Amino acid sequence: MPVSRRTSVVLGAVALALTLGACGGGDDGAAADGGNTVTVRGCNPQSPFVPANTNEVCGGDVLDQIFSFLVRYNPEDGQPENEIAADISTEDSVTWTITLKDGWTFHDGTPVTSSSFVDAWNWAASGANATLNSYFFEPIAGYAEVQGEVDDEGNYIDGSAAAETMSGLAVVDDLTFTVTLSQPESQFPMRLGYTAFAPLPQSFFEDPEAFGQHPIGTGPFQFDSWEPNIDIRISAYEDYAGDVKPSIDGATYRIYENDDAAYNDLQADQLDIMPLLPTSALAGDTYKIDLGERFVSRPTGVLETMTFAPSAVDSTYDEAGIRQAISMAIDRPLIVDKIFSGARIPANGWVSPVVPGFQDGACGTYCTYDAAAAKTLFDDSGGYDGTITISYNSDSDHKAWVDAVCTSITNALDVPCLGRGVVDLATFRDQITAREMGGVFRTGWQMDYPSLENFLVPVFATGASANDGDYSNPDFDAAVKAAAANPDAEAAAAGYREAEQMLAADMPAIPLWNRVNIAGYSTHVENVQITIFQTVDLLTVRTTTG
Repeated sequence: MPVSRRTSVVLGAVALALTLGACGGGDDGAAADGGNTVTVRGCNPQSPFVPANTNEVCGGDVLDQIFSFLVRYNPEDGQPENEIAADISTEDSVTWTITLKDGWTFHDGTPVTSSSFVDAWNWAASGANATLNSYFFEPIAGYAEVQGEVDDEGNYIDGSAAAETMSGLAVVDDLTFTVTLSQPESQFPMRLGYTAFAPLPQSFFEDPEAFGQHPIGTGPFQFDSWEPNIDIRISAYEDYAGDVKPSIDGATYRIYENDDAAYNDLQADQLDIMPLLPTSALAGDTYKIDLGERFVSRPTGVLETMTFAPSAVDSTYDEAGIRQAISMAIDRPLIVDKIFSGARIPANGWVSPVVPGFQDGACGTYCTYDAAAAKTLFDDSGGYDGTITISYNSDSDHKAWVDAVCTSITNALDVPCLGRGVVDLATFRDQITAREMGGVFRTGWQMDYPSLENFLVPVFATGASANDGDYSNPDFDAAVKAAAANPDAEAAAAGYREAEQMLAADMPAIPLWNRVNIAGYSTHVENVQITIFQTVDLLTVRTTTG
């Protein structure tokens, strides 16, 4: 995500090694808010703040601060712990009984009840609402009946749904509801802390559009304001029912056009927290000179990839051998060393190493740099006469590594490759979601919960919410479905690993590297911690003056 102008001389040396160009500059930041509030480097959300319609980090990071869920994920290891839920139990992994803790309220003062969850999930799953996260409700009985049908352009056909609510959801009383799945899934509770499963107040259903501009949550912070391209402001919720209360009065997510300006503000104490430092600051460990000991480093559940556009949008890369050859043409270790100064781990699969059951080497030889083998496979697969384009959002720190990847591809395959910047993440994601972006484009996955399933199913299952390349493989779908239904944890993990190996044969997306997150902070704050999800834990942050 982030980058700095002041160390462009160091990047110049990198550019010489890889025949790259340096990164661009940025605007000056505004003064820090001061007091007992903190400023955090933010970005433009793709969509208004509706949990079921948010599946990217700019909006998701904010929603995770203003919502509490049935479970929360431990910031250190990501394991789920009951939060709003008092108990989640089952006898057969099919029907789950969920009991809520009494006393939880929304930020408008209304109580959180069973209906807050059931109504929210039914709304999210409804095909008529066309939410980005509807796929997460697919395991619940009756999901297909509320989805309905779509026309040739993918638009919902009015009245085509066989039911308005999922048969698998039932309110027992104000603090109890049941969830019946279409098949056994022993890991079902694991996902219940994800954004899509947030409860919603009654006011949401009266005006979802207004809610998206000013969401009403259940979490430790409440939403104050959102000024697009400027900032997003949240403040501590006095009646928060959670065990750990915020030590700060609030936070402002500052939206920058690029990471140079953000890092300059960080050094000038005009930005308090930068969750991911720029590559230019990483080069030669420059950030240690700039910030002293004011940085945090830890491996996180973030995998960075490149995805090929759906065939219906761009059929250039339909041949699997072409995709595999491009992957083999990328010198990951060199780029990690020269661009990221070791603050990444070359990826050899589609799951982060921080996840229990991680499979080392799932990608096989296709994620190992071999210029000669890549060229042979590329030619044998028909080659490509045009220019390979790799699109990325320009408001975050991607240009340097995209240029490096292009240089590596060109040197190995003898085909032109160019990076294509898009103004910001919101515009970039809109083009991908609307299936308007061809070629290759940068993608990444910040895990929602630490499981093999979370890295595979939402991204590569047919019709899944984050399946940006419209990948579809019936064998993969069957394998992950069987793994989900397996009550034995080890056997289930083996099933997911088997499914992951299928991706190597098809290469719908190229694994690049896993993040070792290095964040920086100002002299105004202390006890800054980064979670395993690469998010700022605002519950631990303290100001030095507050």
